[in-house]
Amino acid sequence: MIPSSSPNATAAADLFLPSLAEQALAGGDLAPRDGLRILTDPGIPLLPLLHAAFRVRERHFGRGVRVHVLLNAQNGACPEDCHYCAQSAASQAPIVEYPLKSDAEILDGARRAHESGAWRYCVVLSGREPPRARLDHLARVVTMIKERHPVEVCLSAGFLDREGARRLKAAGLDRYNHNLNTAAGRYQKICSTHGYADRVATLEAARAEGLEVCSGIIAGMGETPEELVEAALTLRRLNARSIPVNFYVHVPGNRLGAVEGGLSPEFCLRLLCLFRFANPDAEVRAAGGREVHLRSLEPLALYPANSLFAGGYLNVGGDPMVQVRALVADAGFFIERVEEE
Repeated sequence: MIPSSSPNATAAADLFLPSLAEQALAGGDLAPRDGLRILTDPGIPLLPLLHAAFRVRERHFGRGVRVHVLLNAQNGACPEDCHYCAQSAASQAPIVEYPLKSDAEILDGARRAHESGAWRYCVVLSGREPPRARLDHLARVVTMIKERHPVEVCLSAGFLDREGARRLKAAGLDRYNHNLNTAAGRYQKICSTHGYADRVATLEAARAEGLEVCSGIIAGMGETPEELVEAALTLRRLNARSIPVNFYVHVPGNRLGAVEGGLSPEFCLRLLCLFRFANPDAEVRAAGGREVHLRSLEPLALYPANSLFAGGYLNVGGDPMVQVRALVADAGFFIERVEEE
């Protein structure tokens, strides 16, 4: 928990926060030192910070909330050693492994996602990168989804080159997800089978072929506030249009293990504010782990963030859509539908 501030410090925040909001509303870049203040300065009270972030969020998204539904289309058997992931080769987590689900299952998931009120249907596959035949198969499935349901589609299938991105774009894919997860200097501490530059190259390939980029982080893996600020600004540089801010949840058997210190609800909210100020017009999502780490302050996440997941994640549970609907309505927001765009 960030310690309480003095009256003089609070007065300084009264000048800092309006300036911060105005800069973001004008599309200006967030200075690293200002990002660090958001996370660490005890003179910046949480509620005024949330209000300043809400000014920016409201300008671009009003009070709308975009709900994403995730389909874990292929689980486990991944050759990579990402220390935080239950599906990696380095994990001993007792997950149920299965191959790619059938086209019928994936299409039915899209139907249910749309009928539940989801803005975006996120299809996730384990593995390093899809072979060409698998990529062509996924492109056909994406086309079928887009022909049948008015829902945006995001695919997460590992590394991607420009040829693959071009194929998916032609099939109708809206966004490609590939999370940076952390800052460049920390990446080698959470994965050794590929590098940070590989992830950046995938995002650049997707963007070069006209796909919108979805990429975010996992906070709580031992990173410093400076590294979190760096990650937020890197995603600004990469023009990420959708930014899932995940909060690390330890799955027993993962190589990373339980991280000491943990994440307080206040720090999680400050982190969401950081990403809003760094990426004013991007979709900022309170993603995996929000249910665990935000606890009773979860509704306040909607002041900086304009997106949530419903129905669970890959190998960690989440809140069902009915609960997400209640959360959004009780906080005075509403769920957006694609038809209403």
